[in-house]
Amino acid sequence: MESQASLVAVERLASLAQPHRLAAFKLLVEAGPAGLPAGEIGVRLDMPASTLSFHLAHLRRAGLVSQRRDGRSLIYAADFAAMNALVGYLTDNCCGGASCAPAEVQERQVA
Repeated sequence: MESQASLVAVERLASLAQPHRLAAFKLLVEAGPAGLPAGEIGVRLDMPASTLSFHLAHLRRAGLVSQRRDGRSLIYAADFAAMNALVGYLTDNCCGGASCAPAEVQERQVA
């Protein structure tokens, strides 16, 4: 039986496994915690509003983005805690507990 963490990771990875959703998520990550209005996301990605709405709803259901209202605008933002949890799940027990970073990066981390 799969763990809850595994099921969540599969859902989030599946959500990102589509070019438009991945582009929207990357744009929101770049925008930072303040997020972006839906209209601006659509303009930057050259995506019709109905298509964008579909993809953002998918990312919301997966828990990767949040939505808030600001006046008449819907503001979307990446959920950085969810993103970090997904990365953490993927790298849990990475390299048998040894550092996977190249030697020169490890040396800089020690210094």
